[in-house]
Amino acid sequence: MLVTIDGNAGFCFGVVNAIQTAEQELQHHGSLFCLGDIVHNNAEVQRLATLGLKVIDYHTFATLPPGSRVLIRAHGEPPSTYLTARQRNITLVDATCPIVLALQKKIRQGYLEMQQRGGQVVIFGKPGHAEVVGLCGQAEGNAIVVDHPDHLDGITPQRPIRLYSQTTKSKDEYNHLIQNLQLHIKNSAGTPDFIAHDTLCRRVANRASQLKKFATSVDVLLFVCGEGSSNGHYLYEYCKKVQPRTYLIAGTADYQPAWTKGASHVGISGATSTPMWLMQQVKNLIN
Repeated sequence: MLVTIDGNAGFCFGVVNAIQTAEQELQHHGSLFCLGDIVHNNAEVQRLATLGLKVIDYHTFATLPPGSRVLIRAHGEPPSTYLTARQRNITLVDATCPIVLALQKKIRQGYLEMQQRGGQVVIFGKPGHAEVVGLCGQAEGNAIVVDHPDHLDGITPQRPIRLYSQTTKSKDEYNHLIQNLQLHIKNSAGTPDFIAHDTLCRRVANRASQLKKFATSVDVLLFVCGEGSSNGHYLYEYCKKVQPRTYLIAGTADYQPAWTKGASHVGISGATSTPMWLMQQVKNLIN
């Protein structure tokens, strides 16, 4: 049986940078706080915990003693986090992904423009997702978050609209939302002042087409991702449509030999939050 790991799977640049930054900090200081899970993968979070990385929530963050060192993960943070750090003399180790950082700046500019013109900032994303929390902070909490292309409640078509997307959302779904909004504005005799910004991460946006080619080249596909990875679950569902023998696993403990029975070629892939070492563990188990 041939077992192949998808060459395009694994951590994106932003996650790689955040993890390397955390490891370097831990080598120099021995311990480091992280505001939320550094990546949506429990296995990787546990590995870093053994090195001294301590995951904290916002409440704990606001009570840390002066001089504490806190990692800002790739998802980014709202301005309020930086304000709290300055007020409490907390050192922030900022590993915000450059793509997310650029998006934050765009939303801030769009929000200031919409304030002057009585318009709306709309963000296509998962409510409560770490990146979306940071993006909404750029609009002082006044952005409208849309989680589905057909959910247009709360958007007033008669007012100017600036639309942005969480970097890891589906390209097809974002285009669907844009089309729906354009139709909604037209049918409501709304404003022509509607601008949709292309803010998707190309690495993530192109994963679907790459995965389709990989999934159809194997007899069975094992998709490895953490429970909290929204991007991972979207990609898994996509794989399932093109390769019915696709199975979702968090790690080696979830693997069932019956899945690969009779297969001559098994593929292993994962989300941008799935570490390569975890996919290699799955491959070693099957071999």
